[in-house]
Amino acid sequence: MGLMVFLCAVWGLNQVAAKLANAGISPVLQAGLRSAGAVPLLWAWSAWRGVALFNRDGSLGAGLLAGLMFAGEFALIFWGLDYTAASRAVVFLYTAPFVVAAGMHVLVPAERLNRVQTLGLGCAFLGIIAAFGETLALPSGTQWIGDAMLLASAVLWGATTLVVRNSALGRLSAEKTLFYQLAVSAVALPLASLALGEAGLRQPTPLVWGLLAFQVAGVAFASYLAWFWLITRYPATRLSAFSFLTPLFGMGFGAVLLGEPLTWPLMLGMGLVGSGIWLVNRK
Repeated sequence: MGLMVFLCAVWGLNQVAAKLANAGISPVLQAGLRSAGAVPLLWAWSAWRGVALFNRDGSLGAGLLAGLMFAGEFALIFWGLDYTAASRAVVFLYTAPFVVAAGMHVLVPAERLNRVQTLGLGCAFLGIIAAFGETLALPSGTQWIGDAMLLASAVLWGATTLVVRNSALGRLSAEKTLFYQLAVSAVALPLASLALGEAGLRQPTPLVWGLLAFQVAGVAFASYLAWFWLITRYPATRLSAFSFLTPLFGMGFGAVLLGEPLTWPLMLGMGLVGSGIWLVNRK
């Protein structure tokens, strides 16, 4: 639980880092460079620990599928943000834990949530709506396209977790599971950036390169490696409940580092998310 809270804080800080780095590198290309930069780090780490990345273990199909879903998730997120507001995007994106809960309910009966835990998951989602839902009016113009893309990205996020948890990937090392996703997305996301007509590198400054380095080493390598280690050892639905903390940490870091307003809805949202996580994970 302590590691999950720390990871959510890192991912929340990543939201601020990515937002600042967008000034010098287009978003989808930035995600692709992040994966590409993390691949050699993961390779070196695996070699140091003696973890095999290229042995035949029957995981290739599941690994490529998880990698493509991982890349598709980020492509849809960044493409969808061209059509809809970031605050609306967060609400749709964080329906992903419900995808995990529904999938695990069917696939792994031992990890089914009881009524109180289901109530906790709903309570945490209400916290996201309280913090970000002030712009949740009916979509106008083409906004519904972005909403649909973010909802699809949430399905891919949840489905990736289900594939990792319930396929041959669940029996592999966290290093190899992550390697599949980084390697595939390192190729797919730059191609998606070209297809979307992004500007690419826009005279990035040393600060932008530093923020990208943080995303490469701290997020794509270290934090995702820890995440895949966790979901092969602990109930996926309970872990997913913690992900509701990520956007709230993002708003908090935005207030501290970017001077963005810290509002009462955020405080209410934090309380509801914390209560929901407690209900999901209590004995």
